Amino acid sequence: MPRRKKNLGERYFNGEGVPRDVKEAVKWFRKSAEQGCASGQSWLGHAYLKGEGVEMSSKEAVKWIRKAAEQGHAVAQNNLGTIYGPKDAKEAVKWYRKAAEQGQAQAQTNLAAMYYTGAGIQINSEEAAKWFRKAAEQGHSLAQKNIGVMYYAGIGVGRDLIMAASWFRKAALQGDGTSQLGLGKMYFNAEGMKHDLVLAYAWMSIGTLNGELKAKQYKQVYANLLEPDQIDRAEALVKEMVKKNPKLIRKKTNPSRREG
Repeated sequence: MPRRKKNLGERYFNGEGVPRDVKEAVKWFRKSAEQGCASGQSWLGHAYLKGEGVEMSSKEAVKWIRKAAEQGHAVAQNNLGTIYGPKDAKEAVKWYRKAAEQGQAQAQTNLAAMYYTGAGIQINSEEAAKWFRKAAEQGHSLAQKNIGVMYYAGIGVGRDLIMAASWFRKAALQGDGTSQLGLGKMYFNAEGMKHDLVLAYAWMSIGTLNGELKAKQYKQVYANLLEPDQIDRAEALVKEMVKKNPKLIRKKTNPSRREG
């Protein structure tokens, strides 16, 4: 069965129950792809695109990803849009939309960005907000941050600081440093929540741990406004927060992935 071959390829690619072997993975992806399995085609295209287990080839990547996309494979449709993005924004929008309408969160985020910037389509802030929100509701942290920004600035939606803070918090809890910075500033400025300098400092500390340079700068500013015991409380709070939710600190991307 083509699907079983694709699944075996995934196991080798991700090192699940077998030693990780990308060349062996590609062998099984190819067998699956040649039998018409859209997910296998998408995986094989990814391998060619990244040069994983096979010599990198943009031509072969597009060939296999397109085959999967034309079968309605949402991940492949999004990836094909990303490939077209730099050279043909209109074609990118077409494929992002196909995937977005199937509920693919990354494609919804990408389509929203196209509406926001006017790449390949007329600028439409309301549509941008709509698609960012759809992805955000699926837990996509970048979309959560972006819809938070739109609520904060009143772009495409009515300005709503409480909603902005809510979406920044959701993204911040997933380790998004920019959202952690935004949440810290909102605590400091009492925007959508009560003023809390200890929490403001704590969020800036977490943002700093995620490499957010502006968070580091604000942390230093806030430190000058806090008493020593407040800084101690904030630092203890950071340790407690990270212990309860390790996702607050974003780790480097794991090479394993799933196509579905």
